[in-house]
Amino acid sequence: MRLVEGVVTVGGEDFPDVEAFVERLEGVAREASTGAKSPTVQAFDARYVVSRRHLERAVELADRARDRGEAIARDRGVEILLYAAGRRQINRAMEMGVEEGETPAVVLVDGGEESAAARAVADLLEPAETLGAYDAARVRSFFDVGQAELDATDGGLEGLVLERVALLVVER
Repeated sequence: MRLVEGVVTVGGEDFPDVEAFVERLEGVAREASTGAKSPTVQAFDARYVVSRRHLERAVELADRARDRGEAIARDRGVEILLYAAGRRQINRAMEMGVEEGETPAVVLVDGGEESAAARAVADLLEPAETLGAYDAARVRSFFDVGQAELDATDGGLEGLVLERVALLVVER
């Protein structure tokens, strides 16, 4: 798994809307296919991603669900997004995606020809370090983490988010 960091601007000449950006990511995945294996390319708003481990865990759990025939979504990238968001509803999980305007992004590239896909994704973003620069208030609101819960753990906000990611399996 590779993570590509940067800022994406949606609403300009390159990407007039979010759909245009997503279509370009899908094109990157197709171009980096190796036979039957295409990489998964999924973009996240970095303000919701608490750590690399957050996305690693989402990939692990999404793949485990798919291997067991228990996937929520048909598309692997959407499945990973659902786990990263700790949500079963795709429309609610999509809040973690990029939006109109400038968005600090982390793009996950996993499988297939990762190196080529990661380079192509990097060309779509303005370089910036975005991983780990999450917005604590946004994360707490999105994952419904209250102050009492935060005070009751030694794991901090990252630990609570990882718990939410893992709990998606239990909520079936």
